[in-house]
Amino acid sequence: MPEKISMPDRIIGILGGMGPEATADFFREIIQLTPASRDQDHIPVLIYSNTRIPDRTAAILEGGEDPLPLLIDSAKVLERAGAGIITMPCNTAHLYVESLRRATAIPVLHMIDETVRELRSRYPELRSVGLLATTGTIRAGIYQSALGAAGIAAVVPEEPDQDRIMAVIRDIKADRNRDEARRSVKRICLGLAAQGAEAVILGCTELPLVLDTKRPPCPLLNPTRILAQAAVKWARGGAADD
Repeated sequence: MPEKISMPDRIIGILGGMGPEATADFFREIIQLTPASRDQDHIPVLIYSNTRIPDRTAAILEGGEDPLPLLIDSAKVLERAGAGIITMPCNTAHLYVESLRRATAIPVLHMIDETVRELRSRYPELRSVGLLATTGTIRAGIYQSALGAAGIAAVVPEEPDQDRIMAVIRDIKADRNRDEARRSVKRICLGLAAQGAEAVILGCTELPLVLDTKRPPCPLLNPTRILAQAAVKWARGGAADD
C-alpha cells in the first residue's frame, strides 16, 4: 500500500459525491470563507467525489447496501493523497462517522456536532429547533441525540411534509422543479416555526441549494457553511474539535 504523501500545507480533504452539487457547494463555501486576494492565499483542498457510495437513507430505512466500506475507502484515498483532515458534506452519512474515525489516521470533522455548537453559540437561550433532513437522518436520530445533549428539543415535520422534503431532495439531485422545491421548503420552515421552532436546521446538504439563506423565511442554520467554517479554521492553524 502506498504511503501517505507528506505535504507542507494543511490540506482539507472533502469526502464528497453525496451528492455532487452539494459537494461543489461545500467547496464554494470554503472559498468564500477564506480571506484571500490572490490564488496563493486560498487553502489547498483535495476533493474525492465518490458517487458510487450507496444511498445512506436506503441503508438506514430499507436495509439497503451498506455505505460504510466505500466511505472508508474514500477517506483512505484522501488520507494517502495528503489530506490532513476529512470533511464529509452529507448529514445522513454522519451516522457512520465514528466508524470512519476509527478507520483513518487523520481527524474527521463532525458536521452535526459543529452545527449544534454553532446553534448554541448563536442562540444561547434557544430551547427548540426545527429539523429539515432526510427521513434516514431523522429516523436514525443523528441530530436529535446531539441536540438533546445540548438541552435542545428537535421539531420535525409531520409525515406529509416529511414526504415532501424527501421529494424535494430527489428533485434537487435531479435538477428539476427547483422553484416548486423552494416554495415547499419555505412553507415547511414556516410550519415548524409555527410549532414552536425558534430556528431551523437545513439538515440535508441539498436544501441550501434552493433556499436563499441570506433572505431566510425564519432563522436558519446551514450545516454546509458551518462545516466549511470549521474546516477553514483548522486549515488556518486551529485545532480539530472532537
